[in-house]
Amino acid sequence: MIKNLHHIAIAVKNLDEALSVWESVFGLKPSRIEEVPDQGVKAALIPIGHGEIELLQPIDPEGGVAKFIERRGEGIHHICLEVDNTDEELKSLAERGVELIDKVGRKGLAGRVGFLHPRAVQGVLIELAQEV
Repeated sequence: MIKNLHHIAIAVKNLDEALSVWESVFGLKPSRIEEVPDQGVKAALIPIGHGEIELLQPIDPEGGVAKFIERRGEGIHHICLEVDNTDEELKSLAERGVELIDKVGRKGLAGRVGFLHPRAVQGVLIELAQEV
């Protein structure tokens, strides 16, 4: 079951520059900055209301975020929805024929996460996250 909008992720070329923009324009500062080597990114989480903005800077030139920026430029990368149970949601979606990137959940910055393929949802990459 979808509980909430967890975060909106934005792919950026330079995390420090992006953080400067979010602070100068909106007065927002990150609560956490962390490298996620298995996803090839350095991420900053900016709390806003009940959710977050997640800024993603590629650290691996072969990673998904680097390729995204190369193809499309900087911009919204994915939307993350909070769920009760990532594995159950992925299983239910697979049973209904939804195209998935992840068949089972895995560890991510937002908890236990799994991704739906953009072809399944009008070209938008959707992440499901269960806080653990």
